[in-house]
Amino acid sequence: MSVVNRLTNETSPYLRQHRDNPVDWYPWGEEAFAEARRRGVPVLLSIGYSSCHWCHVMAHECFEDSEVADVMNRLFVSVKVDREERPDVDALYMDAVQALTQRGGWPLTVFLSPDGSPFYGGTYFPKTGFLKLMEAVDDAWHNKRSDIDTNITALGEAISRTSRIEPDTDLPTAAAIAHGMQQLAESFDADWGGFGSAPKFPSTMNLDVLLRAYLETRDAQIEQVITTSLDAMASGGMYDHLGGGFARYSVDEKWLVPHFEKMLYDQALLLRLYVRAWQVFGHNRWRQVAEETVEYVLRDLRHADGGFYSAEDADSLDASGHNHEGAFYVWSVEEMQAALPASLAGAAIDWFGATPEGNFENSNVLNRIHARGQLLRPPHIDEARSLLFATRNTRPRPGLDDKVLTEWNAMFLSALAEAAAAMNRPDWLDAARANADFLLRSLQTSNGTWSRSWQADGGARHHALAADYAHLVDAFTRLAEATGEARWLTEAQRCADQLLDRFWDAERGGVFTNADDVENLVVRQKDVFDNATPSANSTTAIALYRLGALTGERRYDNHADRILQLLGRIVHNAPTAFGNLLGAIAMRLHGLGEIVITGDRPDLVAEVQRQFLPYAVLAWGEPYDSPLWLGRGDGFAYVCRDYACMLPADSVAALRDRLAGR
Repeated sequence: MSVVNRLTNETSPYLRQHRDNPVDWYPWGEEAFAEARRRGVPVLLSIGYSSCHWCHVMAHECFEDSEVADVMNRLFVSVKVDREERPDVDALYMDAVQALTQRGGWPLTVFLSPDGSPFYGGTYFPKTGFLKLMEAVDDAWHNKRSDIDTNITALGEAISRTSRIEPDTDLPTAAAIAHGMQQLAESFDADWGGFGSAPKFPSTMNLDVLLRAYLETRDAQIEQVITTSLDAMASGGMYDHLGGGFARYSVDEKWLVPHFEKMLYDQALLLRLYVRAWQVFGHNRWRQVAEETVEYVLRDLRHADGGFYSAEDADSLDASGHNHEGAFYVWSVEEMQAALPASLAGAAIDWFGATPEGNFENSNVLNRIHARGQLLRPPHIDEARSLLFATRNTRPRPGLDDKVLTEWNAMFLSALAEAAAAMNRPDWLDAARANADFLLRSLQTSNGTWSRSWQADGGARHHALAADYAHLVDAFTRLAEATGEARWLTEAQRCADQLLDRFWDAERGGVFTNADDVENLVVRQKDVFDNATPSANSTTAIALYRLGALTGERRYDNHADRILQLLGRIVHNAPTAFGNLLGAIAMRLHGLGEIVITGDRPDLVAEVQRQFLPYAVLAWGEPYDSPLWLGRGDGFAYVCRDYACMLPADSVAALRDRLAGR
């Protein structure tokens, strides 16, 4: 008999996956904690997301099992959270688990007192271990309460640390950037690119720091790090060679076998990186990667009204009808031969590195590792790619997480506007406008505040967080630059003003994760580390510097300065955990000047957009019909508060010639 629990009215695809569990799940909220207080039992909090492979594994082993569910229902009030809807809740309790175990991940399993204070937790647990753990926690709750109180005190210190950071009196110096560069050099994998060992993540923000440094120094070693890493990532199986776009990370050091889930935020960050690298180095293989990444998102992750969906799962049904990781993406040689005419099969099999024995569980993850960096396809391989893609589309697709998140949409909107201007793609700019209009229409409330998440059958839900607002400021600013339309700058200012009014810490500086007029969690944290996505504080700093340059409003710059002062001390301890913040520091260090292009010169505007927009601020004269190019006026860089576009002398001379009409 099917059992429907309290998740039945939730709109999150992840929560819906659990609405038929025998577990008496509650969604996050006061009702669950009130019930825990009434019963005098702990809260068992489980956090995951819909495209998480190990979340599915634990769900099958534990939450769908009646024996496990009986224990959960008897001993605890169980709460299920989608980390993508509530990253504030996830971050709070992830900090607790990392303090306890020195590791983290999903599914995240945390035991809380009825007031929300964490006292024990971990990540994935198999059935037997989970049953033993729950009995042990119950015993401690009833018989060893002093041990639990000790843990609550210790973990309370750990989860509140970001709210207690004391600012420096001075702004960070170039030493922070130099220290970060040194750490990246030490961890660079010269053989396979990227940093550190397996598993490997794209490290987009750190690579962008290196790209900025290269533009200043033209250092050949920095170029090697960038080129090796970008070629390796795009040649390996982490890149989808048939459909475009990137998986979240590689499980091996060669970038061959991905964890197959595809996230919108990764497409945003990698699109921006490959576009900027193409602009700097001119390698058309990187332009191809960028174009195919945009094609993937617009084709597979786009709602008809303009919003972008969150993710596609790692798992899908295989030929036998079993859910299996990567089933949609992998190929046997025989499958490739069946999909292609004989005249193309042999060449395509060689091109994509497929072998009879396979490279992943007796199948093949298509790749170009054997010819790293050779990505531009001859016509016959393009034909084979199209045929393979068409055949793949007859397979059962991975599950789609169809919620629209404000933060991730704004990230992709920003990257898409930047790419459209750089590559002269008015169709992409139209898609960017449509996305911005969708966000305003669907996720902005009647009183002008913002929601975080939207779905077609549930509408907008959850209060937006600081990261949502910060990325909206950045996205609207860059859309204003790319289009010359004043309304986007107006929207950027509205978002910035709300961000500073409702999230700002007047005592220490920086933005809190949650607004001051919404639900109070057990601790009010600050999002400060640049991890898989840029932190709310680093994004705020960059967005405010750029907005200040466009508007002339010094208060935006002043608030950005205070963020740098807040994080200036801790960035030295682990600079590679602050890649996006290092970019903000670089902006601040290199000051502000301006160059003006007056009159109706769309050719000059297009040239500026193509070459310099990623690292600069492009404004337009009143009433937005005469272009103004803002940047440094020292003969080396045409950049607003951003040293990443340091130009060689011949480029400066060429631009001067264009400006002079020569």
